[in-house]
Amino acid sequence: MLNISPTILIKKISKLIRSFLNRKALGPDSIPNEILKVAALVIIKDLTETASHYFTSGIIPKSLKEFITIVLCKKGKKDYSLLGSYKLITLKNMLAKVLEKHIANIISKATEEHRLLLWN
Repeated sequence: MLNISPTILIKKISKLIRSFLNRKALGPDSIPNEILKVAALVIIKDLTETASHYFTSGIIPKSLKEFITIVLCKKGKKDYSLLGSYKLITLKNMLAKVLEKHIANIISKATEEHRLLLWN
């Protein structure tokens, strides 16, 4: 059994937010990454408490589950009647991105520590 602390630390959330690239398309919450990075300096404690609550309770509000999907044509395809000629881009809420990235980091770290994946 893995012993993973459900508490999300301010330092980790700050690092996650800083890792987001600027000038990316907006999700349903319309919060640009640049603005979140600046606002995080002021709201990081509240943001961390909120993220920690969602993480520990396992209850995620509907608004965080909303996303926008955009269909883009892949350049240079000969036949655009085929599905493989398109790619999907999913735009998510910022807090949902933070939660997902934090959980992915925990899983990745646990996988490495416990050697759960076999490499050939």
